[in-house]
Amino acid sequence: MATRAGVAAAVFGAAVVALLSAALALYGPPLDAVLKRTFSLHKAHAIKDMENTFKLVKNIIPPLTAKKHKGQDGRIGIVGGCQEYTGAPYFAAISALKVGADLSHVFCTREAAPVIKSYSPELIVHPVLDSPDAIREVEKWLPRLHALVVGPGLGRDDFLLGNAKGILEASKARGVPVIIDADGLWLIAQQPTLIQGYRKAVLTPNHVEFSRLSEAVCLSAASRAVTAGVVGRETCSRAPWASWCTGHSTLDLKKRMVSALSSWLPSAHAPSQGSATTKPSRSTAAPPPPPT
Repeated sequence: MATRAGVAAAVFGAAVVALLSAALALYGPPLDAVLKRTFSLHKAHAIKDMENTFKLVKNIIPPLTAKKHKGQDGRIGIVGGCQEYTGAPYFAAISALKVGADLSHVFCTREAAPVIKSYSPELIVHPVLDSPDAIREVEKWLPRLHALVVGPGLGRDDFLLGNAKGILEASKARGVPVIIDADGLWLIAQQPTLIQGYRKAVLTPNHVEFSRLSEAVCLSAASRAVTAGVVGRETCSRAPWASWCTGHSTLDLKKRMVSALSSWLPSAHAPSQGSATTKPSRSTAAPPPPPT
C-alpha cells in the first residue's frame, strides 16, 4: 500500500513539473518579464518605501496598553450609504477598524442599514440619514466621535445632500475633524463655502473631482473678479486644497490649474473609466501634495 502511495505521489509530482514546464515553454517571454519585474532592482526601493510607510503608521496609531478601554483609540463616524450604494460606507468603516480604531459608526438610510449591518457585526449602524431628524440624530453622536467621514455611498439625492450639509455644519461648530469623499465632494463643489476656512477638513478627490472643485473654487472667483472689473490680483475662495491657486488673474488661474492638473494629476483630461450612468471610477494611486 505504501509503495502504491509513493508511486502515485511521484506520478503526481511529475505531472506538475510537466505542466509547469509546458507553461514556461508556451508563455516563456511574458512570464519571464513578470518574474524580472517582480525580482528586479526596484525591490530595494519598494522595501524602503514600505519601511517609511510603516514608520508613519506607527506614529499615527496609538500603542495598545492594558490601561485603555474600548473607544479610547478611535471612534469614527461614516455619513453615507443609500439604497444604491452600500459597499463604500462599509469599506470606509471596516478599514478604520482594521487599522486600529475601536468603534465605527455608519449613519445611513433605512434601506441601506440591513445590508451594511449584514456585512459585519463589528459595525454600529444607524438608519437615520433619510429621516427628517437626521441632522439632530447624528449631531448628538458628534461629542463621542473623534472624526467624521462624509460622502461614501451618499448619492446625490437632494434630501440626503441637505442632511449631509447640516451634519457638516454641525461638525464644524463642534470642531470635529472631517474627511470628505465621493459625493461629499460633489456637495462641496456645489457649495464651497461649506468648508471655507475650516482647517480640520481633508478632501480626497480623484482627477475628475479635483477638476470640478478647482473650477468651482478658483475659476468662479476669478470670473466674479473680472465681472466686477478687477484686473489685477485676485484671491479665490479659501479651501484646504485651493491655497495654491490664489493671488493671480483669471488667465493665470486657468494656466496654473491646467498646469497643475497635467503635472500633479497625469491623464487628468482622459475620459472617465466609469459608465455614462455611474460616477467616474476612482483612482487607486495617491497623488502627491499640490504645488505651493
